[in-house]
Amino acid sequence: MKKVFLIIITFLFSISVSAQKIERIEPENWWVGMKYDTITLLIYGKDISDLRPEISYPDIKILKTETVENKNYLFLTLKINSTAKSGNVKIDFRKNNKIILSKNFQILERDANSADRDSFTQKDAIYLIFPDRFANGDPKNDIFNSLNEKTIDRTDEDKRHGGDIKGIVNHLDYIKSLGFTQIWNTPLTENNQPNYSYHGYAATDFYKIDPRFGSNADFKNLVKEAHKRNIGVIWDAVLNHCGAEYYFVKDLPEKSWLNFPDTKLRTNHLKSTITDIYATEIDRKEYTDGWFDGHMADLNQRNPLVAKYLIQNTLWWIEYAGLSGLREDTFSYTDKDFLAKWTKTILEEYPKMNITGEEMSRNAAQTSYWQIDKKNTDGYQCYLPTMMDFSLNDNIVSALNGKESWFSSWRDVYQSVAQDYLFPHPEDQLIFPDNHDVDRFYSRINKNFGHWKLGIAMYMTMRGIPQFFYGTEVLMTNDKPGSDGQRRSDFYGGWKGDTKNAFSETALTDEEKEAKRYFSKLLNWRKNNSAITNGKFLHYAPQQNDVYVYFRYNDQKKVMIILNKNIENVTLDMNRYSEIISNQIKVKDIISDKEFEIENTIIVPAKTAMILEIE
Repeated sequence: MKKVFLIIITFLFSISVSAQKIERIEPENWWVGMKYDTITLLIYGKDISDLRPEISYPDIKILKTETVENKNYLFLTLKINSTAKSGNVKIDFRKNNKIILSKNFQILERDANSADRDSFTQKDAIYLIFPDRFANGDPKNDIFNSLNEKTIDRTDEDKRHGGDIKGIVNHLDYIKSLGFTQIWNTPLTENNQPNYSYHGYAATDFYKIDPRFGSNADFKNLVKEAHKRNIGVIWDAVLNHCGAEYYFVKDLPEKSWLNFPDTKLRTNHLKSTITDIYATEIDRKEYTDGWFDGHMADLNQRNPLVAKYLIQNTLWWIEYAGLSGLREDTFSYTDKDFLAKWTKTILEEYPKMNITGEEMSRNAAQTSYWQIDKKNTDGYQCYLPTMMDFSLNDNIVSALNGKESWFSSWRDVYQSVAQDYLFPHPEDQLIFPDNHDVDRFYSRINKNFGHWKLGIAMYMTMRGIPQFFYGTEVLMTNDKPGSDGQRRSDFYGGWKGDTKNAFSETALTDEEKEAKRYFSKLLNWRKNNSAITNGKFLHYAPQQNDVYVYFRYNDQKKVMIILNKNIENVTLDMNRYSEIISNQIKVKDIISDKEFEIENTIIVPAKTAMILEIE
């Protein structure tokens, strides 16, 4: 009887052991020589919490093993000394002093000068691509039966359309020809939601490229091919939330992994609660902890394990793919102490790394709160280098659509830029006529081509880092205001069989062709003019002639920008600008290619931008 009992116990133990399987270790590798050399691995598998990890590898040691409420998780913290060698670290998992299973964790050598990599600055221009809507380079990856959404329908603005990484690679030469030096793709990570998954902002695997876009290796190749053309790639990071289909949402490590896991309370979207000295704690909490959307679970960055997971994920993608910058989504919705830690950690690892944060506010005081070196009255210090300038975005549109009355219609733009005193680094602002969250620029200015030219000339020469949404160069529009799907419509010629093609210019209208030439001419000029790429800014208050004049300058160059919105020619008295130039100068107009001398006055043609290089 005793023998039978032992056989049964042994059998049950073997079943228990065989049921234990490690499904994930995240991250899957790390690098020697990182300043961030103490990492915490998230290990996931059925009932693995009673396993005890062990390693025997020179200069790498286990600092601690943590368990949480859910028995399917282990968290293993490793210290990787700078003297460690690259190789496979064998992690043995023991139970009752027996090795149940083993897994390899790879330690890699860093690329040369990885920590000192360059990032995007005012010298650059960024092309924003919505990957599902730009170009379909590989139709074979359009549908995967293993994923929840299995539909491709280009007639439905809320469905996936099939754009992918290969489509971007195929058109890198086009992007370069326009004059761009950086690409920002909206999120490419897996988004395995049952519907409305095309946008990418509800990730279901932070470490994996969505297979409908390609693979991790495909993305790494995109960065490599872009670098061959002197183009950097910016990663769109999402720290605030993830998709409701994420494995660690459906099988929570612990209840504190998410905010409001039971009620899924929606955010109140009140950004001002962060800085409002009269705001209640409940209002602040409902802003930062509330779910952005019902299918976007709000991550709790106050949980140290969540914080480490997100920081490590960002560092991993930078190092793995060779990224040149970051854009962080829904910035202020995330716990602000975590944001300070995240930005500081990134800059400690990569001192030149630029990060731009989406603070979708038209209030410069609200936006400037987050910029590095800002002296806030509450003592808070974030380390975010670059802000997105939504104020200028709105005011340029209102200026172009407005009419002169008591004041010049350019007055709002002038006053918007005048708020730059609030920013420690006003030149480090991302300026943009449109993006995936606002209506297309040409639609917002009522398809007025003359005004489009004025606006584009301003974005090419204004202080800050210009970013343009794919299709702006060929006057793409959205006829239904507020429609995300139409804002993110398919790029002309991105799909086989498209009758209209922006790459080849097939079926483009004469106006669209002219727009493309105007756009690429100015952008290619811009990147070679040091007064624009690293110069100072000086502007003159618009008078009642509806002309806005400003200068970009450094010790070597001066550029005078004149924007005339009038339906008639305007004569300017050059003596007004004596603070920066003489009233007798020789110039070259970059737009018309004409060289001429100015003496005392200049006649500015109606509805015209002039960009004058001063000799």
